[in-house]
Amino acid sequence: MTPSGLSEWMADDVNVKEDIFTFIWDGSEEQARLISKKRNEFIKFRWLEDEEDGINSYLEMRFEVDPMTKEVVFRLTSFAFEDELEETQLYWQSTIEELRRVIGA
Repeated sequence: MTPSGLSEWMADDVNVKEDIFTFIWDGSEEQARLISKKRNEFIKFRWLEDEEDGINSYLEMRFEVDPMTKEVVFRLTSFAFEDELEETQLYWQSTIEELRRVIGA
């Protein structure tokens, strides 16, 4: 997943400098550190705000190919505080719908 690929469906724009990704939505920015990745399999981030607050959370996007059907499965792991859970779920539902639109699924 490249910054330009992520900006097609996840944010208005995404910039990267070393291991820090800056996600831009409606003029506001959030930064995340790249924790790990494997080309064409997964990418894992930690939001800098969480890192600074000592919160051990992460955002992981993983693509898996079913060995029998050859279908690609997208798995997303995102942490949220209980009072933000509904908003976070709605955000990811609409964001994944945008990804489906972009890839023609």
